[in-house]
Amino acid sequence: MQNSFDFALALPEILLLILTAGVLLLDAFNKSEGRHSTFALTQLSLVVVGIVIFWQWGNGIYGTSFGGLFRVDSLAMFLKLLSVIAVLMTLLYGRQYAEDRGMLVRGGELYTLTMFSLLGQFLMISANHLLMVYLGVELLSFSLYALVALRRENAKVTEAAMKYFILGALASGVMLYGLSMIYGATGDLNLAAIGRSIAEGDVLRLPLVFGVVFVVSGLAFKLTAAPFHMWTPDVYEGAPTTVTLIIAAAPKLAAFVIVLRVLTDALHGIAIDWQPMLMLLAILSLLVGNLTALVQTNFKRLLAYSAIAHMGFVFLGLLSGVDVAGAEDPNSLVAMIQRMLGYDYAVAAYAYGAALFYMIIYVLTTLVTFGIILVLSHKGFECERIDDLKGLSKRHPMLAFFLLLSMFSLAGIPPLAGFYAKLSILEALIHAGHIGVAVYAVIMSLIGAFYYIRVVKVAYFDEPEGEQHAPAPMGLVTKWVLGINGLLLIVLGILPGGLMQLSINVVQNSLNFF
Repeated sequence: MQNSFDFALALPEILLLILTAGVLLLDAFNKSEGRHSTFALTQLSLVVVGIVIFWQWGNGIYGTSFGGLFRVDSLAMFLKLLSVIAVLMTLLYGRQYAEDRGMLVRGGELYTLTMFSLLGQFLMISANHLLMVYLGVELLSFSLYALVALRRENAKVTEAAMKYFILGALASGVMLYGLSMIYGATGDLNLAAIGRSIAEGDVLRLPLVFGVVFVVSGLAFKLTAAPFHMWTPDVYEGAPTTVTLIIAAAPKLAAFVIVLRVLTDALHGIAIDWQPMLMLLAILSLLVGNLTALVQTNFKRLLAYSAIAHMGFVFLGLLSGVDVAGAEDPNSLVAMIQRMLGYDYAVAAYAYGAALFYMIIYVLTTLVTFGIILVLSHKGFECERIDDLKGLSKRHPMLAFFLLLSMFSLAGIPPLAGFYAKLSILEALIHAGHIGVAVYAVIMSLIGAFYYIRVVKVAYFDEPEGEQHAPAPMGLVTKWVLGINGLLLIVLGILPGGLMQLSINVVQNSLNFF
């Protein structure tokens, strides 16, 4: 299906845009403060879009469209479906929080802007062209800027929104400048065409490398990697918690696939230039994220620094898809390990698949963690400090148990899913010969385990101080979804093979590198 304008390939995007317009129109006539009908139509719209994506994926409706700008493959279908599920769960967990804080009194912008941000994620996931990459990033970013500022009467929220907007605009400008340099160096914006030009040597090397530096820097901002992480703790803390979860979960999947496609489809021929950049980003992210999280007392800021550390692991997986330059010495430890394990395209697919698996598990765990925070934050009370979790095991054993699962999974403690995710990244590092980096990652993980276990200790062993705040009442659907979400961390930790193999398969079947 290579028709230049095959609109059927973009059916989920077209449908999502139409349904978003329908939600916006309905909300204009919805006078209720809770916006219940707007919420119901939003969730129904997301379910319909998810069903269409699943149907297309099942029927193998793949190809390129719109003159090569738009690409649909198994990786795109998989991540679009996961993004829809993540947004569905986010709005389900966050609806009561938003209603209690008057975020829906003026209108249902929370829902329409979230759907527009999802559309931006869809465009990023299917981008086959650098202009489409930029269009998707900007649609997502502007939606998130507006979402952060929804409670504009709150000074803390306004400060977070301004910081996010200013730094986000700077990052977008840096990335756009990098894209222009790549175009100047290669004469093309199509990812596959750029890859071919590099392979044939028909490029200007110096501006191309500079362009890659700027593009990777801009994308590192979206993935909250150090040293481009400065906005993350302030925005996580200052934004309404529902919006924090919107930022922390689904967009990470879209940013990940953009990095993966750009580095493998377009820039794999100069991997020797960008691999050290990813190495530096990973090392700094693990160091800054884990050490700074140790001293945090605000739970949302702790999770922000935790996100920075986890993005370091994702970058370790991405850089492991490229063989170490120069295991020239046949007697070196690196060469011996690579001869024993073998290093070929299958190993590269495993590394990229492991990075994708890690990102999925991180998003799943983030949904559980922030879901608990949203349930605990009722009207007149914000569950933000770690001390707010004191005595949670006595007040609400189920929520305490799910908090334990999420913290242990983030720490990488077996048999939870986070353990296998970290293990797969370490295995990919060793396959690629980065043994010293693997040791460093293990040490950073041990440091990080301290602050996760501290949260569990507060919830289970500390006595509550002052007034005990009861969790907000949970609806039956919310309770079931949160329960399934939490139990998946155990199931995917004990039986990770299916999701891991699916991650490897969609990567191997979708990237031009293979």
